[in-house]
Amino acid sequence: MLTLWNYARTHVERTALIVAGLVILMAIFGGWLTPFDPLQIDFRGKLQPPSLEHLLGTDGSGRDVLSRLLYGARLTLASTAVVLVVVVLFGCAVGILSAFVGGAVDNLLMRLADVWLGFPPLILALGFASAMGASLEAAVWALIFSWWPNYARLTRMVTVDILSRKFIASADALGVPTHAKVLRYVIPNAFDVLIVQVTLDISAIMLAISGLSFIGVGAQIPAPEWGAMIADGRSYVANGWWIVLAPGLMIFLTAFSFNIIGDMLRRELDPTSRRR
Repeated sequence: MLTLWNYARTHVERTALIVAGLVILMAIFGGWLTPFDPLQIDFRGKLQPPSLEHLLGTDGSGRDVLSRLLYGARLTLASTAVVLVVVVLFGCAVGILSAFVGGAVDNLLMRLADVWLGFPPLILALGFASAMGASLEAAVWALIFSWWPNYARLTRMVTVDILSRKFIASADALGVPTHAKVLRYVIPNAFDVLIVQVTLDISAIMLAISGLSFIGVGAQIPAPEWGAMIADGRSYVANGWWIVLAPGLMIFLTAFSFNIIGDMLRRELDPTSRRR
């Protein structure tokens, strides 16, 4: 985190780091900080505006919006993290395999990735999620199925570039096995590019998860996932605007912050865009 802070050159970038850090802390500790049960229904207290008792008001079923927002950070960010971990591991494995083996295997894997990339990721995820049944787990798997080609393509490109360098020729001359070349040379040299892409994809995947929940094929009401909270509150916008505002603002701030951090890392770590 200190290194990231040193990368920040503007107040906007420092603010983005602070917001992202607070959201991550909210996801880790939010479940223990909730003042009320995020699923507890109290029809007598429904649609209460923000007050000292309910800082962000209550929703149409009397549930505390702040409690749901805190707990929902864990659902939204944990789902995003699961998608990213799986697609990075699988996509990188496919990309490295394609670059090392080459030939017909390379052509087959990359043509498959091209076909996959021919469909908009959110539309493809929507189809998968609908086929698997509406749930947060289905949305996560749907995004995994639709997102892996991006990392396969990126890793293959980076690996091909690394394999063309002189130190790989030296390693070949010394008889270094393939798995050792991957661990010693490919992964360390590809790390900067991958970490930039991962940071930029955090906001995109988070928005996709919330979007799938909003249209009814992701997390289901009353689950306190941010997209589902907006879907639940859209019927009360006229007399309960706070129900939609709180999760919507959190989605916006989180996505904006991680996009700023991703651009900052690309400037600092990507040799093609680093300032001289």
